[in-house]
Amino acid sequence: MKNPFVTNGYAGNEYFCDRVAETADLRQLLRNENNIALISPRRLGKTELINHVFDCDEFRNDFHCFVVDIYASKSLNDLVNLLGKAVLDTLRPKGKAVWEKFLSAVSSLRPEISFDINGQPSWSIGIGELRNPVATLDEIFSYLQNADKPCILAIDEFQQITKYPETTVEATIRTYVQKTTNAHFIFSGSQRHLMTGMFTSPSRPFYQSVTIINLQPIPLDKYTGFTVEKFEQGGKKVAKDVVSVLYERFDGVTSYIHRVLNILYSRTEAGCMCESGDIDNAVDFLVRMSSDSYESLLYQMPLKQRDLLLAIASEGKVSQIMGGKFIKKHSLLSSSSVSSALKGLLDKDFVTEDKGTYSLYDKFFVLWLEKRGLIDRD
Repeated sequence: MKNPFVTNGYAGNEYFCDRVAETADLRQLLRNENNIALISPRRLGKTELINHVFDCDEFRNDFHCFVVDIYASKSLNDLVNLLGKAVLDTLRPKGKAVWEKFLSAVSSLRPEISFDINGQPSWSIGIGELRNPVATLDEIFSYLQNADKPCILAIDEFQQITKYPETTVEATIRTYVQKTTNAHFIFSGSQRHLMTGMFTSPSRPFYQSVTIINLQPIPLDKYTGFTVEKFEQGGKKVAKDVVSVLYERFDGVTSYIHRVLNILYSRTEAGCMCESGDIDNAVDFLVRMSSDSYESLLYQMPLKQRDLLLAIASEGKVSQIMGGKFIKKHSLLSSSSVSSALKGLLDKDFVTEDKGTYSLYDKFFVLWLEKRGLIDRD
C-alpha cells in the first residue's frame, strides 16, 4: 500500500485529512461568484486545500480551474510567464478545441509556443523572455473573460506582487479582476502581515474586494481519526497519543506532522504498534537529513539577521520584539537594528508574524539549532 501520509502536494481525496467545513465554504463562495483571500502560515496545507476544492465533478466539469504558484517570482514578467504556463498546462489535457482558444487569445506569443511530435503545445518561453508582459497579461485576462466556461484562478503566495520592482502591479491586477466577469479568484498567501495589509487597508487597491478566510490547523480529533484509520488500512496500529504528542510539538502544522507520520508509518511493520516512544528517532532523522541545508542558510545569513533569528528561536515566540528587555537579554544592538533585521527575516520567510507575535517558520530548523547548541529554550 502507498504511504498514506503524503509529503509532496495533493494526492487526492483518499489522502486528504478533514477540511470538510473549509471545503464546503470555499465551494459555496466560488459557486456564488465571490473572490477569496485565503491566508495561513506556510505548511498548513492551503495549496492542497485549493486543489481539494477543485477535485470534484462539479468543478472539473463546470469550470476551468487554474492554480499558479508565484512564490519564486520577482517581477511582473515572471508573474505573467508563470500565469500563462499554468493556464496552458491545465488546458492541454482537455483537447485541441479548448487549448486552441487560449493560444488564439495570446496571439502575440503564438510564434513562441512550441509543439511536440503529437502536436501538443508547450509554454517554452523562458523567465525574463517576455517582450511585453503588460500586453501578454491583457491577452491572458481576455482569454479568461471569453473562455467557454467560467474560470477560477488561484494565485498562490500572492503577497509576492508587493515585492516586485514595478509599483503598479497591485492596481493593475485589481483592475483586471474587476473587469473580468467570467472569472473569479482565490488569492492565497502565507505572509500574514503583507496579505492582511493588501486586503484590509483602505488605501490599497484590493480593499474590501474579497472574502477573507484565515485557515486554522486541522483539529486534533480529526487528525487522530485520520491517522488511526490510515494505519489500520495498512494493517498497522498506532497509539492515539502519537498524534497528540506531534500535534502539541508542532503546533498543529500539517506539514511537520505529516512528515513525521510518513517516517513512522514506513518504520512500523504490518501487525505492529507505533508508539509515542518512536517519535524522537523519526524527528531526529528528518532534522539530520536537512542539516547541510540549515548549515548553509545560517552561514549565508547577514550577522544582524542571524543574531535576531537565534534570539527569536530561543524564546519560541516573541511579542515585544522591539522591547528593551528582549534586546538586552539577547545582546542585540538597538531597536532600529532589530527592525531592519526583522524586515529581512520576514521577507525571506525565516520568520512569521501573527497578531504581533513572531516565531520561526521552520520548526525543524529550531530543533536543529537546539541540537547544535546554538539556542537554549529551557
